[in-house]
Amino acid sequence: MWLLPWLRGIKAYVYGFPLVMMDLTKEASAAATAGEITAPTNQFSVMTTYPDASFRAVARTGLDTLFAVAWADLEKEPLVLSVPDTGGRYYVIALFDMWSNVFASIGKRTTGTDAANFLIAGSGWQGTPPVAVTETYRSPTRYVWVNGQMQADGRDECAAVSALQKKYTLTPLSSWGEPWSPPAEVPVPAEANTAPPLERVQAMDAGAFYGRLARLMKDNPPAPADAKMVNTLKSVGIAPRKDFDITAVNRHTAKGLQRSMGTFGILQKALKKLKTENGWLVIPENFAAYGTDFKTRAGIALIGLGGIWRQDVLYPTAFKDGDGKPLDGANRYLLRFDKGQTPPTRATWSVSIYDPQGYYVPNAIGRYNIAPWMPLRYNDGGSLDIHIQATSPGEEKETNWLPAPASGPFSITVRIYWPTDAALDGSYKLPPVRNTGAHQHEKKEQTRETSRQAAEG
Repeated sequence: MWLLPWLRGIKAYVYGFPLVMMDLTKEASAAATAGEITAPTNQFSVMTTYPDASFRAVARTGLDTLFAVAWADLEKEPLVLSVPDTGGRYYVIALFDMWSNVFASIGKRTTGTDAANFLIAGSGWQGTPPVAVTETYRSPTRYVWVNGQMQADGRDECAAVSALQKKYTLTPLSSWGEPWSPPAEVPVPAEANTAPPLERVQAMDAGAFYGRLARLMKDNPPAPADAKMVNTLKSVGIAPRKDFDITAVNRHTAKGLQRSMGTFGILQKALKKLKTENGWLVIPENFAAYGTDFKTRAGIALIGLGGIWRQDVLYPTAFKDGDGKPLDGANRYLLRFDKGQTPPTRATWSVSIYDPQGYYVPNAIGRYNIAPWMPLRYNDGGSLDIHIQATSPGEEKETNWLPAPASGPFSITVRIYWPTDAALDGSYKLPPVRNTGAHQHEKKEQTRETSRQAAEG
């Protein structure tokens, strides 16, 4: 009797997972005053330096840009987003709805780098934008994740970049044109919790998860195209604009919904179905604009919530080497770009390593990515080798060394900011990650050689 509710619950879980993850991320960002990773609603948190291995606010974050992030609340009125002149510096601000879809992209690629004002309004707002507003963007949900990042080539540029991003403002439309500043301190919601969102959602039971999902759909309604899925939710007692109480549904439905919790294998399976080339996941064209592709949307929310449009950043990711074997810190790997074949970009690119949870791997030299602004050493023929391994590849190669964990699985993400057409249409292909040997095997061979020399001596 619980089998059908279980199957429907799995669909409901996959469908609602991104919305719940977005809400938990928003909640973790709540604070009384603005800081580097937390801020009150309608205010920006601005990073002043790169995150390190202790950073847990968002999984799979990058190190090529500094982030400036705000959670906008459109319940009362639209907000005017103001940005300064960046003097040509690359930046992008993606506007996310609460289902993790990007509905607008602001920045050098789309709107230029001059100072500008943009109106962010709810779908039902009926009014006239101020003359000074360059563009109006409408959100299908009450809350909007205003997710900005600006290129910073090394720590020496962090101060200038964060100074620019501190000029970002969100002004209520009713206060536009008048002297206005955000309140110095805003009450923090009683339920605010700064624990990593993924850890929190993994700990939820069915009552907590589906209760939160139903509550969130009041302010962040499903898209019209989701009507079929909404009917599936209703069949197990979950409906937009209605509270959900798992004790109020029949026991078979409750049992089925409880069994549907933690179906992370299904989310991961969705990622495994994505196309790969040379071991790299090919970022699909519907990335960050998923439509009714709920499985891909949920899979991305699991491993990389906050990924933006392909035209702004590509994120090819490898969990396996070029031979199809899982990446493991016990081995040594080489990523070689032939001459002139580094990732084609109009901005910058990088290579980063992550643990299975999507966080940086602590290492002795504190290096978490390789980027072109670094003093990389190219081979005589112009090719570039990146050494991915737990131990130093030797003094001469250390400048190109990306430290891996001592053992166990990890993944590699290449970021291509403002990619060229060659990267977008697939004519450019990343080279495979090559396994060049196991550390333990290397030690055994060294031991055998030492023993042989001792015997011969």
